[in-house]
Amino acid sequence: MPTPLVLVAGLHAGARTAAVDRLLRRHPGAVAIHHDIHLAAGRAERVVRDASGVLERARIRVARSRAARGVREDLRAQLALHAGSAPLVIADLWDSAEPRPVAEALAGAGPFRLTCVLTALDAAHTPLDLCRGDRLAETGREEATGDRRYLAEVLARQIEYAGALSLHGGDEEDIDLSAAVLRHLAPATPITADPPVTGPTLSVRALAERVDPATALLPAETRTGEITTVAWRRLRPLHPGRLFEAVDELVTTTVRSRGRFWLANRHERMLSWDAVAGVIDIRDAGPWLAALPGAAWDLATPTRRVAAALDWHPEVGDRVQHLVFTGPGLDRRRIHALLDSCLIDQGPAVPAPADWSGFDDPFAGVLTPPPPVKGW
Repeated sequence: MPTPLVLVAGLHAGARTAAVDRLLRRHPGAVAIHHDIHLAAGRAERVVRDASGVLERARIRVARSRAARGVREDLRAQLALHAGSAPLVIADLWDSAEPRPVAEALAGAGPFRLTCVLTALDAAHTPLDLCRGDRLAETGREEATGDRRYLAEVLARQIEYAGALSLHGGDEEDIDLSAAVLRHLAPATPITADPPVTGPTLSVRALAERVDPATALLPAETRTGEITTVAWRRLRPLHPGRLFEAVDELVTTTVRSRGRFWLANRHERMLSWDAVAGVIDIRDAGPWLAALPGAAWDLATPTRRVAAALDWHPEVGDRVQHLVFTGPGLDRRRIHALLDSCLIDQGPAVPAPADWSGFDDPFAGVLTPPPPVKGW
């Protein structure tokens, strides 16, 4: 039977080490594999260890332009090597690694099976790091030449993709604040020091569907002390010009926001909203199911069809405005009023092509292209 595999992600090396140490102690014979990327030197250092200490230390050459890919290839080979003799293998990922591409690269790729994706977090730093506007390159944590990602962006993805979260370090106040933040960002994800790691194989498709725009498990509206999550749902389309003017205020007055939305001039396309620490990424997330012929629904995953059915409206189908905003002391009335002012206030909910000419398209220059079609 394939050996259980745990991915341990996280921006904070000390927290990851603490989580891995605990797993090694709980599972005698388990082996952990970690890579440190030294981009300037064009190399990575591989460390293999168990509960007794370091078993192997080696340097591998990596191309600066694709260092993470080289590390993933070496990691796959090391996991296959140790899976035959260890009851559990642990991939202790590097700081800036997002667990999703690693999980999808490793799924079905060797004599191991993914059973847990754990993100380990430093309680003293997590709330602050989610507010930081630094790029990874500015902190020395980039994983390849030209890595333009932001530190807070990576941290948010590490938190929201994981199947389990653990907190390390900090004092009691730090732990309470970090736990409250995590319950807002990933309310369905358990915070635990001892996640199950030898159970059934995880589906990478199911993990992806938890965060993909069309099927994401978005947080509900709630307040915990000073932290507030505001949810906004509407059925009329947004005026592209008005929304474009409102984006800056919406993004800079909140810490984290995400969701799906639709513009009056793009009524066939779902757009995704993904913002953290004042930086926003708006993407074309593919077609709404309502814009497709009936036969095309067979290409959709069951989860996508269920999500569309839950949002379904006789007039607009699964088209919906569903955005959530999280931050300290958010003004719900202000956010709702600002977004409501961006809705089109007359004409059909789904404009005909002849009506499109009335809308300028300021988003045309900032939209990321849609992903390849692999089944919606």
